[in-house]
Amino acid sequence: MKKKQLRSNFEPGSTRWAGRRAQWRALGLTDEDMEKPKIAVVNTSSELSICFSHVDGIAKVVKDAVRAAGGLPFEIRTMAVSDFITSAGRAGTFLLPSRDLITNDIEVQVEGAQLDGMVLLSSCDKTPPGHLMAAARMNIPSISVLCGYQKAGEYKGHHVDIEDVFLGAGHHLAGALSFEDLKGMADNAIQSPGVCAGMGTANSMHSVVEALGMALPGGAPVEANSPKMFDYAKRAGQRIVDMVWEDLKPRNILTKGAFINASAVVLAVSGSINCIKHLQAIAMEAGTDVDVYNLFETLADRIPILSAVMPIGKHTIEQFEAAGGALGVMKQLEPLLETAALTVTGKTVAENLAGVTVGDPEVIRPLDRPFATKPGIVILRGNLAPDGAIVKIGLRGEGRPLQFRGPAKVYEDSAEAEAALKKGEIKRGDAVVLRGQGIHGGPGMGGASRLVFQIDGAGLGPDVAVITDGQLSGLVNKGLVLGEVAPESATGGPLALVQNGDSIFVDVEKKVATLEVPEAELAARAARLKPFAIKHDSGWLSIYERTVRPLHEGAVLLRDKQ
Repeated sequence: MKKKQLRSNFEPGSTRWAGRRAQWRALGLTDEDMEKPKIAVVNTSSELSICFSHVDGIAKVVKDAVRAAGGLPFEIRTMAVSDFITSAGRAGTFLLPSRDLITNDIEVQVEGAQLDGMVLLSSCDKTPPGHLMAAARMNIPSISVLCGYQKAGEYKGHHVDIEDVFLGAGHHLAGALSFEDLKGMADNAIQSPGVCAGMGTANSMHSVVEALGMALPGGAPVEANSPKMFDYAKRAGQRIVDMVWEDLKPRNILTKGAFINASAVVLAVSGSINCIKHLQAIAMEAGTDVDVYNLFETLADRIPILSAVMPIGKHTIEQFEAAGGALGVMKQLEPLLETAALTVTGKTVAENLAGVTVGDPEVIRPLDRPFATKPGIVILRGNLAPDGAIVKIGLRGEGRPLQFRGPAKVYEDSAEAEAALKKGEIKRGDAVVLRGQGIHGGPGMGGASRLVFQIDGAGLGPDVAVITDGQLSGLVNKGLVLGEVAPESATGGPLALVQNGDSIFVDVEKKVATLEVPEAELAARAARLKPFAIKHDSGWLSIYERTVRPLHEGAVLLRDKQ
């Protein structure tokens, strides 16, 4: 293979060359080392969370593989965020903004040092999109390593995982579960490092990364610290060196076809709705002209649900992996995919799928025998959500309502709504509106899932609709819940105009969300709205609040239009 000029090799005798040589010779590097491809091994290890506690071991395997392949690895550290840990401060609003902080952190270290390629060690929710946003922005050869899922446990003879604990906490706060049982569930739910053991945001995003073509085939999902995971990490470390010499860059891979494939996979597993805004953000950073929200709308009625992993079904993530995981889903979807799309293997999706078989067609079903033909993720529009609101239905039935009409009960924050629930003020038939939770109003999107779970614990789940401009858990939502209503209330969206007692109508089948108030009255209310006040004068959330773009642009930070 003809060797290209590496951007990391500066002109001998120049100031940059001399300073770098002094630093790297002091690190023990040889003249030969300094001519090799310089590879950033982006490590998101953290002792704050079990999601990231094992990543140091993966980094070592990757670095050894890079060296063996003729590259020079440099391990760099970035922040790592767990929804269960980092949500404690500022009502959880650090979570989404952390994604863009990760992206910027990587850019500063890798672009600043002019390294030649990256291996991105992705684990919990915000690291996979944050990593791919950085790769797309810098457009240097990059490959993701998906760092695996955790083992679930048992309590009183029953399966228990972090999803059960999250839901159980809501039930406990509603008085439907004892403290001792909640404690017992929490003490037994997680038995190894890795991400949540269900098709929540993390495993959904791992599948997205593979479907986009940015990870080696067959690694999503994978059990954390398993021999398969370490072999996968080793192969990625070897592959990145060839990608540098081949000059295979993210923007060669992150084409419109790749985003169609990723959207189809999310729909086929009825994955986390958080994938939509993350995919849009990656597309924005890649300069790809694609409207991911529109993709989900247009693909929804074409892509059946082929897999039903918990929480939408009974299958475990282990069964999904054994059946073929994301690669197996893509094989079943093959006639509907953009199979000419390029991947990090240097081959197309079609070439990667050649010879692939599905291990268990009951876990990952064929197109002619799906779990459901109607979408589990639906984008609603109407005068309440002109730019869309997202509903996750999963498998339809099981008493989940698809149509609702009821009077609004309006709350400005979760604590206010939770207090009202405890007082018995939220009743069957109410449309609970939780606003001021969007990317500007949070800022950074507050979460409504705790309220949703408490409503479920109070026995009101099927009979109450929750409507919010905040985000929802990627794991599970109970009852009829509309999340990410856009435009958000803080920027003058229709949710800001809702008053107690207003009639709200939702029809999932017709994909509509309507505020049943005369247009003249809504116009009068809009004229009386006060401008939204900036919440933070300093710190990261202040920067985010002032620069973040709307959800339909992926909630990326402000930049010049191209």
